[in-house]
Amino acid sequence: MRGMHGPWMQIADGVFVRRYRFFDQSIVAVVDRGQALVVDTRSTYRQAREVVEDLRSLGAPRLTAVVNTHGHYDHAFGNRVFRPAPIWGHERAAVMLGPRGGQRELATSGLPGLAAELAEVELDPPDRRFTDHADIELGDRLVRLAYLGRGHTDNDVVLSVEGADVLCVGDLLENGAAPSFGDSFPLDWPATAQAILALTGDRTVVVPGHGEPAGRAFAERQAGEIARIAELARDVHAGELDLEAALAQAPWSPEGSRAPVERALAQLRGELG
Repeated sequence: MRGMHGPWMQIADGVFVRRYRFFDQSIVAVVDRGQALVVDTRSTYRQAREVVEDLRSLGAPRLTAVVNTHGHYDHAFGNRVFRPAPIWGHERAAVMLGPRGGQRELATSGLPGLAAELAEVELDPPDRRFTDHADIELGDRLVRLAYLGRGHTDNDVVLSVEGADVLCVGDLLENGAAPSFGDSFPLDWPATAQAILALTGDRTVVVPGHGEPAGRAFAERQAGEIARIAELARDVHAGELDLEAALAQAPWSPEGSRAPVERALAQLRGELG
């Protein structure tokens, strides 16, 4: 079945999630009155076309909007396949997906086996850009977008749907693995994760960019892990711990925590802006 985990799973009225085996990515579709909104577009045109094909099983709704949760290639390189639908994203996601954003080089180096597919991708940044908040009308419902602060990148946004206790958080949280810190701002990320918790009730379904949708307990746990990385980095920066001792106390394996802590140290040294 084209490498997917399973069919669409309904997580609220009109809100569906489908997990794809490649990068264990969770793609969300919101459907209302024959219209559909898709959250994220995957890494290549072939992968994006899988999503378009799979939408048919939801009753062939008319695609009217797309949201990029952030500007990384695995969430936005399929954008062109979904045109002419408007694509929404943070204003800095458009910069990340521009010719100087480095995403083509990152994808090519990270996915050599998909070189031919990546070569056909044309950079297609969001055309509906916002700074803090935006609302999208979908049928009779509102889909709300919010930028809560820097975290996994400087352009992550979260998405909620009117009348549905669901929060899509992109890669600000990742279920089943540590989140990626490669373009992150580790000192800001704990506050952003706390802002997610402020939007999350006991019954909220939290949909990460990768991994299984979960609930508040998952969000709380990972928010604590992200905060711990920042705390340990501050201790190392202050000379209260050496790096190896900090890694031994980190929330993930020493090997898996090294890059996050080193990224946090770079921010403490003023190297990230």
